Amino acid sequence: MDERRKVKSGSYRTFFIRQVGLRERRKLKAQRGKSRSIWFGLGMLGFVGWSVALPTLLGIALGVWIDNHFPSRYSWTLMLLIIGLLVGCLTAWRWMAKEYREIRKEQEEEDTNHHEHP
Repeated sequence: MDERRKVKSGSYRTFFIRQVGLRERRKLKAQRGKSRSIWFGLGMLGFVGWSVALPTLLGIALGVWIDNHFPSRYSWTLMLLIIGLLVGCLTAWRWMAKEYREIRKEQEEEDTNHHEHP
């Protein structure tokens, strides 16, 4: 019975030591990449902003041109503004989801590599 406790206790200690080591490596990696992550974050913010603003502005410009050259009951400016905004938001959302998946994949690979090479 004492041997079972030692085995369970030993495997728990090993697991605990690995988890602490993993968290330590993540923290050190985050500290080393702090300046990079700030620039990455600003770049991401800029990309998201432009990916929404550009299709919206293009929609407005095209809508104004259509309204001026082909008058109708419906406001093409308003319709294309909304369509441009939706396209921009969808583009930004897809890009952010892709970045999130890549970050998660990198973390999972790091976890897997750590478990294979203690």
